[in-house]
Amino acid sequence: MAIEVRIPTILRSYTGGAKVVEGTGDTLGDLLTDLDSRHGGLKGRLVTDAGALHRFVNVYVNDEDVRFLGALDAKLTDGDSVTILPAVAGGAFGFAAAAAIAQHSAAAAAIARHSAGAARVARH
Repeated sequence: MAIEVRIPTILRSYTGGAKVVEGTGDTLGDLLTDLDSRHGGLKGRLVTDAGALHRFVNVYVNDEDVRFLGALDAKLTDGDSVTILPAVAGGAFGFAAAAAIAQHSAAAAAIARHSAGAARVARH
């Protein structure tokens, strides 16, 4: 059973640079074991020592999040497409950075308005 797996850039060092690889398996766990036999170390980047998907990895089977399909027990069939994506972090730091940028932009605009006003007063 051939299953197409899309590999994110950060994990392509395990696949020799390949963006897409093929594997086999009846479940996502089986597929990852098969991929690890061909691309050593790949499974360790996706699955914890406790045997669960890492929280910072998102996996989709035919565009469906595997967390809602049974995670590593998600059933696969021939022709399925699996996409592995690293989770995008933001959280409080992302909001703090956005707030700092907004404050900087507001301050820069205020300075520009003040400078323009001062220039008008100086001309009179």
